[in-house]
Amino acid sequence: MSLDDLHLNLRNLTADDYPQLKALMDKVYDDIGGAWPELTIDKLVSEFPDGQLLIEDDKTIVGVALTALVDYDEFSNPHKYDDLIGHREVILNDLDGDAMYGLDVLIDPDYRGYRLGRRLYEARKELCRSMNLRAILAGGRIPEYHQHADDLSPSEYIEKVSRKEIHDPILSFQLANDFLVKRLLRKYLPEDEKSQGFATLLEWNNILYEPAERVLESRRTQVRVGAVQWQMREFDSVETVLQQVEYFVDALSGYQSDFAVFPELFNAPLMGLQDRAAQRDQLAAIRFLSGFTERFKTELSRMAVSYNINIVAGSMIEEAEDGKLYNIAYLCHRDGTLERQAKLHITPQERRDWVIEGGDDLRVFDTDAGRVGIQICYDVEFPELSRLLAEQDMDILFVPFWTDTKNGYLRVRHCAQARAIENECYVVLCGSVGNVPSIENLDIQYAQSSVFSPSDFAFPHDAVLAETTPNTEMIMFSDLDLTRLTVVRSEGSVTNLKDRRKDLFDLRWRDWSWKSGANLEDN
Repeated sequence: MSLDDLHLNLRNLTADDYPQLKALMDKVYDDIGGAWPELTIDKLVSEFPDGQLLIEDDKTIVGVALTALVDYDEFSNPHKYDDLIGHREVILNDLDGDAMYGLDVLIDPDYRGYRLGRRLYEARKELCRSMNLRAILAGGRIPEYHQHADDLSPSEYIEKVSRKEIHDPILSFQLANDFLVKRLLRKYLPEDEKSQGFATLLEWNNILYEPAERVLESRRTQVRVGAVQWQMREFDSVETVLQQVEYFVDALSGYQSDFAVFPELFNAPLMGLQDRAAQRDQLAAIRFLSGFTERFKTELSRMAVSYNINIVAGSMIEEAEDGKLYNIAYLCHRDGTLERQAKLHITPQERRDWVIEGGDDLRVFDTDAGRVGIQICYDVEFPELSRLLAEQDMDILFVPFWTDTKNGYLRVRHCAQARAIENECYVVLCGSVGNVPSIENLDIQYAQSSVFSPSDFAFPHDAVLAETTPNTEMIMFSDLDLTRLTVVRSEGSVTNLKDRRKDLFDLRWRDWSWKSGANLEDN
């Protein structure tokens, strides 16, 4: 048959289609009894019309998929085909079911080779997602098993089919369409002599499924991020800095952003409130800067609530009770909650001039707009950290940074983009620009703030969602679709997280609770 002669159309089955359906089922299922009675099809079409799909070629039915609604907990466990059948061969369609059950997929033998079965399977998957159903289940015949039954058990046969050492026309097709074998079913269809009564229980899991009781409180899937490419400048007071911060928070909130992001140590120009001579003592200058942190935390938390926006407050210097200094990023939730993430890896300059200490805690933060992580500048150059966060289902990684030269910036940028790809998450890079020659260690800044995505068809071709003009103070917006992350992690061209060889290596966060005096023997 020439491709030019095909005129294919996908639509729902109707009761009027039964004569053609019967002829097709008798042709394909001659070995197991042929077509369903007309009453069976009429009731199925009446109760679940969207689930009955067909492909026609110039009004001739050449492919059909019949589907019922079932209770997942019941039919994801061992069962028989007869458990789906009631009196007078009526399909027991459960109108309150939370899963679809694939009863039949059949293609006219004259039309095999055109991948019509794949079209029907894809239509089923789309229906499953649109109805927010948990999964598609199916009992799959293994019609070539009788040829190998003397040498192989059913489980061994299934394993060889999955390894493509044996081709089974039904099981091989289902595996190629992302179905997984959940278990072996015995005496599933006793009259199926070719399968010797055995079948596979197959499942396609709807990764976007939300249980009904959680739909109203389910997490956001569309998130807007706003970042401030902040210009370092001389300030004459704390109030002036906070006024500038609030100006940007107001602007980002006005565009309905879920997050406002600031760069690392964005309030560092406050060191300029000291005279130049005092600034030369770098340790004293950075301690002086830490004296403003509590006020900034209070004011930024107020802004988060007042402007209804989550604020990633760049980072600021915090002095601990023992006098040690830390570089801390604060996450100000719009409900008033305040959380913190310390910079873990300290650059040689920070360690030498300011005696900054590295923190010892890493976590993912739950927000009303996704699960987020924060890595301050240098930390993103250590891939282990991002992978640990990814294992906690992080959606967005925020990277406030401060670099003085382009090569320093490019180290951060390239590492951040790699983290987005290898961990299948979004990464938001936010830095500062400008120069303040009157303040020690604030001579020059270089930044081009950016938002990176995984690299796959659902995302921009260069995996860059947004970026600013280099070295210019401005705000940047990007809309992030968290559903795309869910899909790419499960069904992407490559699936980095799923494909890790955990049989060869693993990654663990060490327990540092002993540093705080905890008695590990009691745990």
